[in-house]
Amino acid sequence: MLTTREAILLKVEGTKNVDANPDPAVDALLVSDLSYANDKLRMLERNNIKPTLSTDQKIFAGTMKKVSFTAELKGSGTAGTPPEVAQALRCCGLSEIIGASEVTYQPVSTNHETCTIYYHQEGVLHKITGAMGNVTLNASGDNFGTLQFEFTGHDGGKVDQNIPTITYANTVPRPFINIAFSVGSYPAIINALTLNAGNEIVVDPDVSKQWGFGDVRISKRDPNGTIDPLATTKAVNDFDADFKAGNLLPLTTGPVGSEAGNRWQADATIAIREMSPGEREGSRTDDVTYGCHETTTDDEWKLIFS
Repeated sequence: MLTTREAILLKVEGTKNVDANPDPAVDALLVSDLSYANDKLRMLERNNIKPTLSTDQKIFAGTMKKVSFTAELKGSGTAGTPPEVAQALRCCGLSEIIGASEVTYQPVSTNHETCTIYYHQEGVLHKITGAMGNVTLNASGDNFGTLQFEFTGHDGGKVDQNIPTITYANTVPRPFINIAFSVGSYPAIINALTLNAGNEIVVDPDVSKQWGFGDVRISKRDPNGTIDPLATTKAVNDFDADFKAGNLLPLTTGPVGSEAGNRWQADATIAIREMSPGEREGSRTDDVTYGCHETTTDDEWKLIFS
């Protein structure tokens, strides 16, 4: 089986942990850095005492599955139409608000959605159901933006099946340059940005289920991230004062891309959690770690496609 011939399909479930049967024509995700592994594997030990030093065979008592991958950060090609990653974002505890010319994703605390993931290898299909996950936005001046996903779900088994004909979105991501980035209205000069949704994924125990695993859910979240602005004098900008005072600062990337239907923008309300001196091309930077915090309800950060 070739690692270069694999595919991911992902579809929001109508009923939690019930196979949503993803369609390769509409539910495919173009991904990289794909991995698939057991999670919360239970192998029961038998600590019996006997005359020999031999260990008794362990007993398999169930496993969950973890799937992680990276997707390109890009629009659908049509303003007001959800991007290819829309369903994956919804299953990371985010709401989807569709407007006439933009689609917005931001955290919600209730009514979280789950998804079915089909992981196609060359000749084998692995199924994962009832999955929820976390997403991290990564962007830098020498690349385009990406979304790193990690999902936990139920093991739906595997079957021998050829990879179907896949349809992907035909838009191309735009580089993370020529943007109006700012923090607290200050146009900080950065090279890199991260924004982690900070979801804590838990699996409820349930002995009535075949392997004792119940629903996957988000128990709490702590959105956070990093930036690397060039250091300045205090008179120009004082991140240190903001840090010590606990000031809430608006952060925005501004629109990334110039073509309607293929633009994205990340906005957040942040508080600085840590600062340390850094270096970039011989110049001093303030390497900033921040947390995202709500000002009303569930408005810590948002990702907008337009």
